[in-house]
Amino acid sequence: MSLLRVVRHVRQLWPGLGLWLPVPFVAWAVACFVQGERRWELLLFAVGMPLLAYVNASTKRLFTGIFPMALLALIYDAMRFVRNAGITPERVHVCDLRALDMRVASVYVNGARTSVHDFFQAHATKALDLLCAVPYGVFLYVTVAFAVVLYVRDYAALQRFAWTFFFLNIAGFVTYHIYPAAPPWYYHLHGCAVDLASGASEGPNLARVDRWLGISYFAGFYGRSNDVFGAVPSLHVGYPLMIAIYAWPMTRVFGRMLALGFFASMCFAAIYLDHHWVVDVILGVVYTLIVEMCVRAWATRSPSSGTENELVRAASDS
Repeated sequence: MSLLRVVRHVRQLWPGLGLWLPVPFVAWAVACFVQGERRWELLLFAVGMPLLAYVNASTKRLFTGIFPMALLALIYDAMRFVRNAGITPERVHVCDLRALDMRVASVYVNGARTSVHDFFQAHATKALDLLCAVPYGVFLYVTVAFAVVLYVRDYAALQRFAWTFFFLNIAGFVTYHIYPAAPPWYYHLHGCAVDLASGASEGPNLARVDRWLGISYFAGFYGRSNDVFGAVPSLHVGYPLMIAIYAWPMTRVFGRMLALGFFASMCFAAIYLDHHWVVDVILGVVYTLIVEMCVRAWATRSPSSGTENELVRAASDS
């Protein structure tokens, strides 16, 4: 196929400015490659996104469907360059957040009041470590898999789901810098002292799971986090809640219970694994519900055109 035919094909497929939507992904991957980075996700950016966008109408449809989630991945990757922007040790909430959390939920052990996190860390078991490691280890893959299900069964719902995912994460990222908050594992490791040079951690429970299984999955996964002081809100609980919301109208009792079970297990795991305070979990639920309602209102503001709602047209034909 000649270059002219390729150009003509792409222009027919993308008559508007949407033609340029894959460019940021390619540019970012090339820039990282020049800097010596060799990561599989960069290959997906550089090759996968243009292929989806330009091959045919079906792949373009998939590209538009997952575009918000892919864009979020690019933004998250770039956030390492502004990791502590506007954050000072004095602004990071540690012990004051723990005190607030204990007003929301606390337990008494031998007559002394303590946090639920202290209790769980003192009574951790191998069985609970392994059980809670499951939702923490698969939540991103489950989210992507559910997006594929929506693509097949309800494309308009996929659009709302993808943009909810995007705006929920953006709201979380902004909050991390407005209200920087240390997770419980940081308090148990460092106390109330704040060191901005502290690295991200998978926490003691997931570290034990890595040792028991003889792998470094959780260390590698959570060690790459860009937001050590991003405990509030818990986005971990936001993803399964999104899945439960969108699965409800399209599944029967078993599917609904499965989605709700995933959400409940994530809420418990976030606290037991020492990754989030109880307050974080509550705010994660609140953020998710607010963002989902806003996206749903935006998507239904004007009549849809076939299966392409306003969000799709904004992404593909702008």
